[in-house]
Amino acid sequence: MSTSFMATEQLLFTSESVTEGHPDKLCDQVSDAVLDEMLRQDPSSRVACETATTTGVVFVLGEITTKGYVDLQKLVREVVRDIGYTDAATGFDYQTCGVIAAIKEQSGEIAQGVDHALEARQGQDPDELGAGDQGMMFGFAVDETPELMPLPITLAHRVAKKLADVRKRGEATYLRPDGKSQVTVEYRFGRPVRVDKVVVAAQHDPGVSYARLRDDIIERVIRPTVADLIDDRTTYVVNGTGAFTIGGPMGDAGLTGRKIIVDTYGGSARHGGGAFSGKDATKVDRSASYGARYVAKNVVAAGLATRCEIQVAYVIGVARPVSLNVETFGTGTVSDERIKALIGEHFDFRPGAIIERFGLRRPMFRQTAAYGHFGRPDLDLPWERTDMAEKLRGAHAPGVATAR
Repeated sequence: MSTSFMATEQLLFTSESVTEGHPDKLCDQVSDAVLDEMLRQDPSSRVACETATTTGVVFVLGEITTKGYVDLQKLVREVVRDIGYTDAATGFDYQTCGVIAAIKEQSGEIAQGVDHALEARQGQDPDELGAGDQGMMFGFAVDETPELMPLPITLAHRVAKKLADVRKRGEATYLRPDGKSQVTVEYRFGRPVRVDKVVVAAQHDPGVSYARLRDDIIERVIRPTVADLIDDRTTYVVNGTGAFTIGGPMGDAGLTGRKIIVDTYGGSARHGGGAFSGKDATKVDRSASYGARYVAKNVVAAGLATRCEIQVAYVIGVARPVSLNVETFGTGTVSDERIKALIGEHFDFRPGAIIERFGLRRPMFRQTAAYGHFGRPDLDLPWERTDMAEKLRGAHAPGVATAR
């Protein structure tokens, strides 16, 4: 969204989310469960774990260098069970699905790139760990919600999570694990004012009447999560094709990293293209994206802007980023150049420094693999803290109001 977005009299913006039973999200959770188990046994593990699934089978593949050992058969089945695929009648379940693994060690050339900076300095500074790949990453924050996240993706996550909660609590016993949500928010002059449309796709048992399904989804899922922003003009679409009995890996193949917009800002901000799940923090796709979100959130929390996007870029094997860009879309209370200078004074974007600040060598990632990596009040994620806001606020000219 550009500066002109703030001047637009009326605009509709849509974001989507998916439940943990969506086949792509199943794969993300398996990949991050493997990562967590490797880190639990060996915090120095280098992990690039990809997962794919289709009818009756889960494939786990990638490059892993570790001193640990994971029983992939057992771990994959535990994840599938926890998601809710426990009945073969649904077309996919944890007891009968096949698990196929193809794992090898990390490429020596990649490992050399990551460790090169450290070796050149004979290990004097662990923060000089080289970036695990080239690329650009983005972080974003906006004052539309208490979590400083865009409202459309925040609401879409709430609806998707509520759909899963209703199923798990037995409030609608006919629901199955797969599902999607989509929320369209109306903005006026850059501020959200109402919800225009809510879309839910809910996998269900055969034989359930559409009228019952629609009523349950609206009353048990949508209204409790979006109530404050719906009005008499809000429309609902529940299972646009009428029936959704064939879902999960039986209905669609899944793959790690195919829901990167769901994972981040719902399209309200740019994305560098790299996925998060299954990657240890030496991969800057993950760690630098977390670092950029942390910086953007603290900038907004400090009242330096109401909307902030950070871009950072790396070269493989080099610790320090090759570029850093700040964009506040005309909402800054100080100049973007001043904010960039403050970031340079108070934040360290070297991968090793990010890993150290957030403690990213510990098992903590499977919990992020569904319902977003950012804006999670249900989780204590270190990159979501605003512990630098006061320092930023005090470092520039006085008189700037504190963000909510």
